[in-house]
Amino acid sequence: MKEKLSLGLARRVALAAQGFADPAPSGSPDRRHLARVLARTGLFQIDSVSAVIRAHYMPLYSRLGPYPLALLDKATLTRKRTLFEYWAHEASYLPVTTYPLMRWRMERAACGQDIYSGLARWAEANKAPIETIYNEVMQRGALAASDIDGHKGSGGWWGWSEAKHAFEWLFWAGRLTTAYRRGFERVYDVPERVLPQAVLDLPTPSPQDAHRELLRISAKAHGIATYACLRDYFRLSPADTKRGIDELVENGELLPVSVEGWNRPAFLHRDARLPRKIEARALLAPFDPLVFERSRAESLFGFRYRIEIYTPAQKRQYGYYVLPFLLNEAIVARVDLKADRPAGVLRVHAAYAEPDAPPDTAAELFEELKRMRDWLGLERIEITPAGDLGSLLKRHAFH
Repeated sequence: MKEKLSLGLARRVALAAQGFADPAPSGSPDRRHLARVLARTGLFQIDSVSAVIRAHYMPLYSRLGPYPLALLDKATLTRKRTLFEYWAHEASYLPVTTYPLMRWRMERAACGQDIYSGLARWAEANKAPIETIYNEVMQRGALAASDIDGHKGSGGWWGWSEAKHAFEWLFWAGRLTTAYRRGFERVYDVPERVLPQAVLDLPTPSPQDAHRELLRISAKAHGIATYACLRDYFRLSPADTKRGIDELVENGELLPVSVEGWNRPAFLHRDARLPRKIEARALLAPFDPLVFERSRAESLFGFRYRIEIYTPAQKRQYGYYVLPFLLNEAIVARVDLKADRPAGVLRVHAAYAEPDAPPDTAAELFEELKRMRDWLGLERIEITPAGDLGSLLKRHAFH
């Protein structure tokens, strides 16, 4: 018979798996702490919106507290880098040791599979421009699409220029990788000049072995998960996911369980911690691995979450860039934030409490906002008393 877990225990398992039960650093976080968080999450999703700070910087902050941004920057630069960029959940930073596990996706992309169909069709019809761009990088060194002259786009797919199409296909196919980002623009180079040689020399596993290993990483990062959760983390196909899960169940790494209130089978990682309580306080990026699979956030925390960046302002329910607020074992509030760097202000446009938020939610959220203000190097917090928590939060600012 399947073991049945309470919803509360499932939450604690999930939070512990994501690093929220780990002790806080005693000093300034360093490379060991970065490695510890990555061992939990397996990836950091990248996103272009910088309303507060770029999304990939936030998971470390949420789990470690204030840390020097250079810690993560150094991990993505030079031949001694420990992170590389590729398509995982979405565009993500991944440990360089994961590089061989993504070669199957690169090979499929090169054949027009496991890639956006529009880009695949463009690549099939434009092989010569692709080789031209690749040879430019080989001869000139690291380049961004904007560095290539004479490739003016005329609308079309995402409005990209011919050069951008070529760079993106070469990136998907693994022939180019990200050397660094200039602002948010990728600057591409060949993997041989970017990645550590020891990583390039690692053997390429079979696709089946790679899928199983990626699901193993996903299972550890979740602690407890449904089939859909495990598949979503690295965006695997249904067939690849089912085969990999079956293998992990057969060898005892995944234990079939049921969870109170869930109408789908779940899988518990055999090494998952089952803590009796979680004491945590964190603002989460919209793309944090704890919440980026929206149905999981809803089934675990009763937290219905949607990104409203692309929703017209008058139709938004909560705001433009809304961060969930985790307090201990629950997501208790959400806050629409903006880091106004020219003015030195962390602007709280609105704040909303969840239905079962505890009485100290506003006080705890304000303390967390002060910590974020300091981390971002801002001078003050300005609160607009919008949302059902806004006025109470603003009163704390005057105490």
